[in-house]
Amino acid sequence: MTDTDTSSERAGTDAPAATDRAIPDEYDLPSDADPVVCDHCGAPFAEAELLALHRGIDHADALDASERDAFEDAYESEEERLRLFRLKALGALVFLYFGLLITYSVFA
Repeated sequence: MTDTDTSSERAGTDAPAATDRAIPDEYDLPSDADPVVCDHCGAPFAEAELLALHRGIDHADALDASERDAFEDAYESEEERLRLFRLKALGALVFLYFGLLITYSVFA
């Protein structure tokens, strides 16, 4: 196959490509991947939410109203997940600290 093959031809399927742009060779994708591709730079993403975040950060000046809304929704969702992760990580550290402190006080 040549470098000009589309992503569907790389995957070995007869289905049409997700976009008319070929995915750049610098991205190492599994053969069964079905990425969403940025219209501006051609970068592939596993999920549409990740694409919305990419567009809002890297191509903010080229967004229309619906893309900006999608970015804001994805950003808020990501913030919630990060906040929850931080709380869980803090809880795990506190538990580990006091667990080791109690273990040390019992066996020392």
